[in-house]
Amino acid sequence: MKKNFTKKVAIKVLSTEIKSLKKLYSVINSDFVNAVNKIYKCDGKVICIGVGKSGHILKKISSTFCSVGIPSYFLSPVDASHGDLGIINKKKDIFLIMSYSGNTEELKNVIDFSRKFKIFVIGITSNKNSTLFKSSKIKIILPKVKEAGLDIVPTSSTTSQLVIGDALAICSMKKKKFTKKDFYQLHPAGQLGKMLTEVKDIMISGEEVPTIKHTLKVKDAIIKITQKTIGLVLVINDKKKVIGILTDGDVRRLINKKNFLNINIKKVMTKQPLAIPEDMLAMEALKIMNKKRVTSLVVKTKNKIISLIHIHNLLGFNA
Repeated sequence: MKKNFTKKVAIKVLSTEIKSLKKLYSVINSDFVNAVNKIYKCDGKVICIGVGKSGHILKKISSTFCSVGIPSYFLSPVDASHGDLGIINKKKDIFLIMSYSGNTEELKNVIDFSRKFKIFVIGITSNKNSTLFKSSKIKIILPKVKEAGLDIVPTSSTTSQLVIGDALAICSMKKKKFTKKDFYQLHPAGQLGKMLTEVKDIMISGEEVPTIKHTLKVKDAIIKITQKTIGLVLVINDKKKVIGILTDGDVRRLINKKNFLNINIKKVMTKQPLAIPEDMLAMEALKIMNKKRVTSLVVKTKNKIISLIHIHNLLGFNA
């Protein structure tokens, strides 16, 4: 009995949340577009302000803005009244304020501050008669949703706040033409950030790359492969240009050939090994290796230094 009751309540909660999200389509209007444009053009910071559940949501939204290249800062209205208003650049920053009722007492000083110094306010509320609504230059009204028998309107409102915040951040990001490379620069330590690293940042270059002249023999290649422990050697011509590759697997396949150690390396190497540009993303290089079933790729660099990326570089980097 209790189990069925819990399921019914949970389903009602989900149903209410879904209803609140569906109603958000009406919010994507000219006010929303204007808010995105204002955030996109902001020369300072997007100061996210709210208390209670709205405050928690705004901390997350502010973090999302920062992660996609939009300078942002969460400001508690309580702390703002005790000196933290000093962080605000009155000429460049804008306020993004969220409040379900729009009349939260803690917001009064912040709203008065915005009026006094003419700071642009984007207000998100569910109350058209609120102080926040009247004080905002751009007004985004979140629809109210209530399920019979459930007093969870604030919960559905918080869900709507979160989704609208994400929509504002992603739309602003798209207008800024935020790229994968930009993402890596802001997230160098994360797993996704790591896979957005460019090949040139983790490749092997110069003397670390095992190379051998095309005039030498397989036995010479074996010595070089053993010394460098990468399991291969790049074959170069007299102009120090890579013309082939010989792997330890290639050598093993030669063992049954008579006097294989003295075979000229040029006769058994793989000609024109796969090559990629140095600015290719690490994850793209790994895809090529998997597709072509190879463990190494030659890297074409601007300074023409012989370079190589091995699957161990990628797997170790992504560990």
